[in-house]
Amino acid sequence: MNALKEWILLKLTVDKRLIAVYCVIYFSWGMLMNWFGAEVEIAKFTYWWQVITCYIFYMVPISLLLRGLPFHAQYAYGLVAMCLLEFGGYAFGTSYAYPNNLLDQFFNERNFSLAMALFFALYFPLGNWGVGKVYRFLFKKQDK
Repeated sequence: MNALKEWILLKLTVDKRLIAVYCVIYFSWGMLMNWFGAEVEIAKFTYWWQVITCYIFYMVPISLLLRGLPFHAQYAYGLVAMCLLEFGGYAFGTSYAYPNNLLDQFFNERNFSLAMALFFALYFPLGNWGVGKVYRFLFKKQDK
């Protein structure tokens, strides 16, 4: 158990600027996706501030833990994390799925949460890649 705790602390001990880049990008990404989901009537958070709890307090730490793993491993672990999040969001009513939305029409209502989890699990490998690019662009000159 101590080895796991040490590994987690090591993965989460990063430059504060990197965490800031994650937070800005993930918050923006979350607000955009929440807006898009509401506009096309797929799904939305019950309250806008859930973007902060979901994208920053949940997804940023998971992204930091998955950094450096191969794409498929980030996706697989991210899928587990997103399944828990999607299941909880719809089970507790903190997320709202519009009736007969596009995903329901394509995949069937019973597969809605699974389709959402499969899609949003891509956030971890894509987010880590994008944040890494932005971070290196912004701070590589200062670190030399």
